[in-house]
Amino acid sequence: MLVSYRWLQEYIDLTNFTPQEIAERLTRGGVEVDIIHKLNKGISGVVIGHVVDCKQHPNADKLNVCQVDIGEEEHVQIVCGARNVASGQKVAVAKVGAVLPDNFKIKKAKLRGEVSQGMICSLQELGIEGKLVQKEYSEGIFVFPNDVTVGEDALSELNLYDEVLELDLTPNRADCLSMIGVAYEVAALLDRDVTFASPQYTPSAEKTADYISVQVEAIEDNPYYGAKMIKGVKIGPSPLWLQNRLVAAGIRPISNVVDVTNFVLLEYGQPLHAFDYERLGSKEILVRRANEKEQIVTLDDEQRILSRDHLVITNGTEPVAVAGVMGGAFSEVQSDTTTILLEAAYFKNTTVRKGSKDLGVRSEASVRYEKGVDPLRVVKAAERACELIVQVAGGEVLDGIVEVNYLQIQEKEIDISVDQINERLGTSITAEDVAMILERLRFSYTRNDKQFSVKAPTRRQDITIQEDVMEEVARIYGYDHIPTTLPKGVTTPGTLSDYQKKRRVVRRFLESCGLNQTITYSLTSPSKAKGLDGEMSEVTPVQLAMPMSEDRSTMRTTLLPHLLDVIIYNKNRKVDDVFLYEVGSIFLSDETVVTKQPVEQEMVAGAFTGLWNNHSWQGEKKAVDFFVVKGVVEGLCKELGLSSFVSFSKGEQAGLHPGRTAFVYLNDKQIGVIGQLHPQLQKSLDLSPTYVFQLHVEQLLSFETKDLRYTTIPRYPSMTRDIALVVDESLEADKVRKVIEKTGTSLLNKVHLFDLYQGEHLEKGKKSLAFSLTYLDPERTLTEEEVTTVHKKVLNALEEELGATLRS
Repeated sequence: MLVSYRWLQEYIDLTNFTPQEIAERLTRGGVEVDIIHKLNKGISGVVIGHVVDCKQHPNADKLNVCQVDIGEEEHVQIVCGARNVASGQKVAVAKVGAVLPDNFKIKKAKLRGEVSQGMICSLQELGIEGKLVQKEYSEGIFVFPNDVTVGEDALSELNLYDEVLELDLTPNRADCLSMIGVAYEVAALLDRDVTFASPQYTPSAEKTADYISVQVEAIEDNPYYGAKMIKGVKIGPSPLWLQNRLVAAGIRPISNVVDVTNFVLLEYGQPLHAFDYERLGSKEILVRRANEKEQIVTLDDEQRILSRDHLVITNGTEPVAVAGVMGGAFSEVQSDTTTILLEAAYFKNTTVRKGSKDLGVRSEASVRYEKGVDPLRVVKAAERACELIVQVAGGEVLDGIVEVNYLQIQEKEIDISVDQINERLGTSITAEDVAMILERLRFSYTRNDKQFSVKAPTRRQDITIQEDVMEEVARIYGYDHIPTTLPKGVTTPGTLSDYQKKRRVVRRFLESCGLNQTITYSLTSPSKAKGLDGEMSEVTPVQLAMPMSEDRSTMRTTLLPHLLDVIIYNKNRKVDDVFLYEVGSIFLSDETVVTKQPVEQEMVAGAFTGLWNNHSWQGEKKAVDFFVVKGVVEGLCKELGLSSFVSFSKGEQAGLHPGRTAFVYLNDKQIGVIGQLHPQLQKSLDLSPTYVFQLHVEQLLSFETKDLRYTTIPRYPSMTRDIALVVDESLEADKVRKVIEKTGTSLLNKVHLFDLYQGEHLEKGKKSLAFSLTYLDPERTLTEEEVTTVHKKVLNALEEELGATLRS
């Protein structure tokens, strides 16, 4: 809502209050002012001039040489390129030395050999947005009405010394969608009187009922519909004061009658619509629900297809307007209109919202109907519009209003006591203070000592319960005056759950490894929801009912595709070494049509590409490979105390390299995958070798582990034995490790795989695994015999269970 400071002054005495002070009071009172727009963009030296003579430039077809009276002793010559400039016009003239927006200074100049001593200005050149300029002046200079005085300040005539407050209203404050509503609010905050003039006009002897009848079929959607009629109007431009008010409020002037309906919309918050009575085509107004597939061409020349959910105004047969949203094109007011049928109605907010949403039309009228208009102002707004139409367009208002009225108006009554207010606010407000605040708010009430029965006015439909009254008292009393107190009672300090602590461990560890956190959309495309290669047949993606776009139409089932998008984004910007991770949720369902909540699983994923180590001074470079990624995952598991429970097994997964992929297991349950992108996928994405991992965070963090215990550094020496075992090529090293650990008794302290060999001197289908076994007893020094006994036991178990033999 844009609120003109000068317009507001017509209702309240704002003496000694600047726009900035008003904005501060409103914001502190709960109606936030986003910004104050100064209509003067640093302009000076612009006056009203009279074009005495206008001739074509002798050396240019598209220029005119004008002699202009600017109220000085001599006329000035100005070269002007506007197509609509002509003799006899009164125009805005920037004199030599004037300053226009962006500090553009006007100087004496020569254009094609002719002296130009100033500039005849368009409204856009004076800082007014093009969308707010009347169509007839949108591509030329602005022409003032003849009643302005030559030499006077043009900025004053155009209201460019005004300042406009832009309100950021919450949905409950529909009352401030009108100048009257804002005036009530400001008057309450400043404790000043608010004044509104009652509409005054003399009706004709003719009756409106002789020309029109009104019927309403959809009474629940339209409990009130009123029609007034004005005959003998003359359509033309609005007077300057009316145009200025609309421009300040962000509405483009169109014609005097239409401008009046927009003015009253802004002043009263009540939408009105003016029909051309002759073009209406009948003497009947019928309000009903639209027929299925019924059509109407609206004022924006768009053909709209309606449904039974939409409410329409008809001439008895065909629609002439979509109720509360937009009028029809064929019955609009035009330049030859002489008789106006003025509509003032109360439409149900949900009906208007449905129509506005379905048709994709959000107008100033629909916004106000959706949020709720004051039922007491419907007829008053019509009367005000009649008064103004007579003033600016002539004509006479026919006597009476033809109406259908099923509207039940009842002010909400709320009982509340001063003690309840003070208990909730923590204040010591007296009953006299409460009474004074209610009077400032113009809330009627009855009082019995400290007990109040408050009637909320119909303009304040947000006041329904005791807490609403308490809030109003607090606003006007002043939030700054409410004492600050600490809460009483037992308090519990906030803390993180074990799961949250472990999740932080995950993030900090991955960042310590050099990975950067990224956060990607939970919404993805159907192909990416099917996995890296878009062919995961076992996944049923969850589709959105109303997606923003095809690329954001599906809930993701894996984190990896979007991580690859981030790598591609960086690569396109010459960042080749990229190491990323993300902790986020995926969404799984076993239903094609979702009838129950999808399963949400938290995952952690990483993506690596480029050089892992790049020490140019030492000449060391190491590209990312499978074992770098596996090392990061192993380190993460160790940080979480899960090393002894986690294992890796060679596997295959769509989208990953068949020979460089491993599944991650936690106590023999698969919780993730590590691997290189499939070469074909890498090529299609134009990526260097790229490795990824994805783990099930919830299973990792919820796994029960023993508390970490620290032990002293051993006082006694350990003994190390290295063994090289020949095993089947298909045997996984992890199985060998597990047998060694199981058999090595408590003396076996550590097992480490340090070599893999395949090739010469080995039987076909065999490989050599070299392990280092460390034996240690923290309480004493081990003897050679003890270690040998245990070591032989290990070797025997390897041979019996796995067929492993020592390599000679």
